[in-house]
Amino acid sequence: MAASTSSFVATEFAADDPRFHDLLLFNAQMEVLFEGCRWLEGPVWIGDQNRLLVSDIPNDRILAWDEENGLSVFRHRAGYPNGQTRDRQGRLLTCSHGHRALLRTEHSGRVVRLVDSFEGEPLNTPNDVVVKRDGTIWFSDPLYGLVNDFEGGRRSSRQPARVYRFDPRDGSLRAMTQPAQVVGPNGLAFSPDERLLYVVETGAPEDPDPERRILAFDLEEGGLSLGEPRLFHTISPGFADGLRVDEQGNVWSSAGDGVHCIAPDGHRLGRLRTPQRVANLCFGGDNCNRLFICGWSAMYAIHLNTRGVRHPAMP
Repeated sequence: MAASTSSFVATEFAADDPRFHDLLLFNAQMEVLFEGCRWLEGPVWIGDQNRLLVSDIPNDRILAWDEENGLSVFRHRAGYPNGQTRDRQGRLLTCSHGHRALLRTEHSGRVVRLVDSFEGEPLNTPNDVVVKRDGTIWFSDPLYGLVNDFEGGRRSSRQPARVYRFDPRDGSLRAMTQPAQVVGPNGLAFSPDERLLYVVETGAPEDPDPERRILAFDLEEGGLSLGEPRLFHTISPGFADGLRVDEQGNVWSSAGDGVHCIAPDGHRLGRLRTPQRVANLCFGGDNCNRLFICGWSAMYAIHLNTRGVRHPAMP
């Protein structure tokens, strides 16, 4: 079990644009919520329970943290979980490397497989997941969880990497990207008006020098198709993994030195520096203004002067 702590680290930021200062609070510090994990991912705020769930992939578990009780294990042997979110009914959605599937936890606690194949062949390793206001579930399916035994087990791929759209109303699964468009789809996020889908491209696992970037796609045909991708932003140092969007349309992205904030026009506003490389992040708290940050082995949090786009299931 990871050790729960209550401490702070020096709050460091670098503004590239004066607008970044308006998004910060002068008296808010970077907190260390807990540490001692192997590789944290998939944070999701459960507002009606006032707690955070987060994946510790190599340890094959989902952790739970709340202000009053600290850290606990939500689920052991969780299928090497990665990205997580909630659906319109408040049920937990989990990308599982081990099961090569998108899982849903019912209100009863029963875990069901929503989807684990496309056109008769198994998925790769679902990585990140977002829910649109119409209830459709969008997830990325790269090869990263197949290439070693650290995050789920080395296995062969039967599908090219893609982004998918799953409609729970009729059970349909639609491929939204083609292999030539995105080689290694990773983190996903919608713009506040859901006219854009941001897709993190982190390249093919075997590529020693991949073209890592954040792409933007226009939603077309009422969300049944995507336009051609265009470059939104290239993270440096490091690369993007998970990302979230605030109410103003700014994109908050993981990076090699912390969290980068990018304006809707693709211009970087500034950076929040963290002691460790960041894998993923999410907004939460009573006002959705607390940014929870997955470091390599530690969980950080800081209050901001902006709010994340509220999830459809958030109270």
